[in-house]
Amino acid sequence: MDKVYKEITANVSRSLVKLRADIPETTRGFSALAQAATKPGALDTKTKELIAMALSVAARCDPCLGFHADALVKAGCTRAEFEEMLGMCVYMGGGPALMYAAHALDAYEEYGGQSAEAAAAVRTST
Repeated sequence: MDKVYKEITANVSRSLVKLRADIPETTRGFSALAQAATKPGALDTKTKELIAMALSVAARCDPCLGFHADALVKAGCTRAEFEEMLGMCVYMGGGPALMYAAHALDAYEEYGGQSAEAAAAVRTST
């Protein structure tokens, strides 16, 4: 892994503090939008975060990969669910999405997502 997503998100978070002070109305508006969009409704939190991660892969946004990997791990996303979402990213985005899917998997594992070995153990025990 050549990127450390916890460092990337920490650095962006520090910069966002400054931005919030400089353009408070805009950042408050974005925060309100984020809260409304991520609130569970017809779709649960995990599903919404899987969508957000797919869009992060498509946009090639490293900080987004970190923030949404963290949220997905906290939401209980399994490696199988995560990898199926990545499969859809590759299907829709081709080679560039495949390259960023690898980064997304690194971020998921960095935040404590299930490793390949653990996922294989689950598959063989069922």
